[in-house]
Amino acid sequence: MPWCVKKCPYCDFNSHALPKVQGVQEATSIVDLPDSALPAELEQAYLQALIQDAAQQQPLAQGRCISSVFIGGGTPSLISAKGYQWLFKQLKALFDFSADCEITLEANPGTLEHQPFADYLEAGINRLSLGVQTFDSVQLQRLGRIHSQDDAMQAITRAREAGFNRLNVDLMHGLPAQTEAQALHDLHTAIGQGATHVSWYQLTIEPNTVFFRTQPVLPEDDILADIQQAGEAVLHNHGYVQYEVSAWAKEQPCRHNLNYWQFGDYLAIGAGAHGKVTQPEGIYRFQKTRQPKDYLDQQPASMLNWQAIAADDMAFEFMMNALRLKEGVPSSFYNTRTGLSLDNLQPILTKLRQQGLLVADEQRLQCTAQGFNYLNDVLSEFVMD
Repeated sequence: MPWCVKKCPYCDFNSHALPKVQGVQEATSIVDLPDSALPAELEQAYLQALIQDAAQQQPLAQGRCISSVFIGGGTPSLISAKGYQWLFKQLKALFDFSADCEITLEANPGTLEHQPFADYLEAGINRLSLGVQTFDSVQLQRLGRIHSQDDAMQAITRAREAGFNRLNVDLMHGLPAQTEAQALHDLHTAIGQGATHVSWYQLTIEPNTVFFRTQPVLPEDDILADIQQAGEAVLHNHGYVQYEVSAWAKEQPCRHNLNYWQFGDYLAIGAGAHGKVTQPEGIYRFQKTRQPKDYLDQQPASMLNWQAIAADDMAFEFMMNALRLKEGVPSSFYNTRTGLSLDNLQPILTKLRQQGLLVADEQRLQCTAQGFNYLNDVLSEFVMD
């Protein structure tokens, strides 16, 4: 869902400011939608396009059940809850959904950016991910966020009261001029409000963002390292388990993210979406056009850059995902997920185990604590010349 109320200066995701209705093709009404953040005509047209997109990808599922859906953006909560009810009714006519399918919606805390959370729960969404980023009012302004500290805290409370038992809070650290105490305050606040999952990651300056053109002054490396170490201790002491580089779960890890890191398959529906599917002749990646207008005009959107992962790239692609997981994956996954034998990688694996960067257990592909800290160096070993 590619629209936001406002584009944040650090954001390099496929997000676009809320448009006006002009220039959007009129669509036949599919549902009696209430007022929503998006113009009704645009919401209807986009939901219809999503279903046409999904229908053309139906064969790629190869009869497999949908076990998770992640609705990202942009700000997906700008779409009405009633719109999601219609969307999932259509999707379930195209695909088999597992009985315990995990359906995550990304939402921002601002009251302009979501409907009552109970309405999303009623639409079948059972996991919520709130883009808080920080509870510090000054930092929120620096980051260009339109919600306040109170908005963020109230959003978590209201989501829990609405019945969301699985609630992720996105937090960034290493913000401009941020101290260790400020970063830890964010964590303590999210924990105290009842987050069951925390995505905690360092702000990075990405190309094609406002921050890249006018770079803010970020904390020095020593401070960043102290924040990272102290924050990990706080999360650990409160019963959160780190299962991926930036993901901490108190109860259940995110099934959808686990599928990514375990090199599973996933479909791509919507402007800017990326997919990966295994076919008899190879493993393919593809994407959808980023511009919402182009996506709407195509209906159904083309499979852009449909390309097989080359055999020489497979080891790096697999390890780049699997070794992000704190517990790694069973060694057998390499063969079952790539179709290739692990035998060709044995010299590299032996070297990394002797260096203390991979665990000695040959039945697992897993970094040691030291290897996890030097993950980029570990992954570089799997780049084939």
